[in-house]
Amino acid sequence: MTANATRILVVGHDDPDGRSIRKALADLQDGAFIVECVPRLVDGLERLREPGIAAVLLDLRLPDSQGIATFDQVWRAAPHVPILVIASPDDEDVAAQAVTRGAQDYLQRDRLDSYTLPRALKRIIERKAADEALFLEQQRADVTLNSIGDAVLSTDLSGTVTYLNPVAERMTGWARQEALGRPVAEVFQIIDAAMREPARNPMDQAIQLDRVLGLTPNCLLIRRDGFETPIEDSASPIHDRGGQVIGAVIVFRDVSQARAMSLQAVYLAQHDFLTDLPNRVLLNDRLTQAIALAHRHGQRLAVLFLDLDRFKHVNDSLGHAIGDTLLQSVARRLVTCVRSSDTVSRQGGDEFVVLLSEIGHADDADACAQKIGNALAPPHDVGDHHLHVTATIGISIYPDDGPDAETLIKCADTAMYQAKDGGRNTYQFFEPHMNARAVERQAIEAGLHRALARSEFVLHYQPTIDLDTGAMTGVEALIRWAHPERGLVFPNDFVPVAEDSGLIVPIGQWVLCEACRQARAWIDEGRRPMAVAVNISAAEFRDPRFLEHVRAVLTDNRLDARYLQIELTESSLVRHAESTVVTLQALKDMGVQLAIDDFGTGYSSLSYLRQFPINVLKIDQSFVHEISADPMGTSIVCAVISMGRSLGYRVIAEGLETEEQLVFLRTQRCSEGQGNYFSGPVGAAQFVRLLEPIG
Repeated sequence: MTANATRILVVGHDDPDGRSIRKALADLQDGAFIVECVPRLVDGLERLREPGIAAVLLDLRLPDSQGIATFDQVWRAAPHVPILVIASPDDEDVAAQAVTRGAQDYLQRDRLDSYTLPRALKRIIERKAADEALFLEQQRADVTLNSIGDAVLSTDLSGTVTYLNPVAERMTGWARQEALGRPVAEVFQIIDAAMREPARNPMDQAIQLDRVLGLTPNCLLIRRDGFETPIEDSASPIHDRGGQVIGAVIVFRDVSQARAMSLQAVYLAQHDFLTDLPNRVLLNDRLTQAIALAHRHGQRLAVLFLDLDRFKHVNDSLGHAIGDTLLQSVARRLVTCVRSSDTVSRQGGDEFVVLLSEIGHADDADACAQKIGNALAPPHDVGDHHLHVTATIGISIYPDDGPDAETLIKCADTAMYQAKDGGRNTYQFFEPHMNARAVERQAIEAGLHRALARSEFVLHYQPTIDLDTGAMTGVEALIRWAHPERGLVFPNDFVPVAEDSGLIVPIGQWVLCEACRQARAWIDEGRRPMAVAVNISAAEFRDPRFLEHVRAVLTDNRLDARYLQIELTESSLVRHAESTVVTLQALKDMGVQLAIDDFGTGYSSLSYLRQFPINVLKIDQSFVHEISADPMGTSIVCAVISMGRSLGYRVIAEGLETEEQLVFLRTQRCSEGQGNYFSGPVGAAQFVRLLEPIG
């Protein structure tokens, strides 16, 4: 007899059948079974209170119990022990009933031989073990599916619901027991949000195509009570062991909050945070559409570029809070001067642009300019102050002064400066002779060609600081033009011309090379390695040789890719989004870090953020500067920090200048900061003093 012999309990009186059972099991040469016999039910129930019994052979005719009641008592005493019922021909119906109530099987008394009985016992023991394993597996699956945050629903091949987890029950409004067996279209009702028509059920497609499929965009789930929930995710086919499709499962989630955040981010990206007016992005879009419509109908439109007179004096004397409130008051009055089809936009600072989308002739723009002057003339009550403000306005007309949005805005801007030169609180239409500024632009462009040839560009460096520890985490390279006559020229004075002329690509290539060269030099000096950030223009990023150039620069300078951080603006990323993802992923695969610069001033689309493999969000300094002055600016900073952290990005606040801003950013758990509070941009020789000493 082996140590691992299976212990069998025989519950039956000691008649010839009992002896035949013992003999059938005892005759096994491998000693697989140990047999215990008890004559009465009460004895069997007493033995089953103790462990060790692997199976029960149960006679339904006992001295102290008869029939199906005998089985019921044994099964209740040991529901996890497999039971094999011994039946006489006239007990077969009762034995079959016992099987339906939990017995593993039954044997006729005349089959209790040394071949059939051991096989039957082994079979029921193995089957019981398999049932227990399956039960445990199902329990684990149920616990998992019931605890996840997503909804899960499955169907069979015919589209009948076979399962819902608790989240799916809540989202569909169907309890599992009610939903089981119903057509999936009845339980899982989805419509296209735009068309308000039934959407394609991805589960049907998943079964037909035998592959994973996503929901149609903008999909709404109609709950049983009619409540609508935007959802997204995917459906997958279910296969049997032979690989055949036997049904489908869909995993979906409520994306109401994510879509609301996305819409809010898009709105914020297209509207001025202070006045809630359309910003540059939205104005350009509306102006482009208005030009197309005017061209189609043979009409005119006007662009009015408006600058408040001596507004800086208000900020300097009364503070930014008063100045911001005044700007809000000006914005409200400007809106009352135009039609609902027109657009009033804040460009930044104290500059506004008004688009008159349809005018009969130039006199209409003249009348609007006068109306604006009259509207702004009454004093603005700001706190205890009664402030008087005037505006100088430049006007351009389509198609007379230009064919596109950029030209019209430039012409209106030029006319506004001409009007200021002639005296404030007035307006001026654009005239061709006003293009003196274009002459200056040509001079800058020629100078940039010379600067490239004569190596007149230099880089200054500004550190990025861990706001908790004060440690330096990185450095940003910033270009300056060492002009032979004008001295140090900052990017705002020449980068726009470089972008327009196409020179931004070779200039950007020089910046990348020089920044990586300097980073390598500091490492060779024994300085602690850290990433150097380089701003990349949209034109440079779209250059077909951009990736090749990045690889070559890293190789030539023996610089590990992780020590290069490429920064791009939101607007440059969202153009040609599909190719952008490919390029960004290639950079990511190299090991280069990726950052969105000036975040919040461009598109700020969550869908793009999820799509692009970025590492860092840099909050635009305009929002950081508003932390103490404007609740909306503060809210935007909080939202960006929270969103960035939730998406796993490093968040860097740009333009940090005051202790108050630092304390606020720390409380919001912003990880890093950059700004004059720590250090302004300085030359490489001076920046070395900020680095950790050698050794």
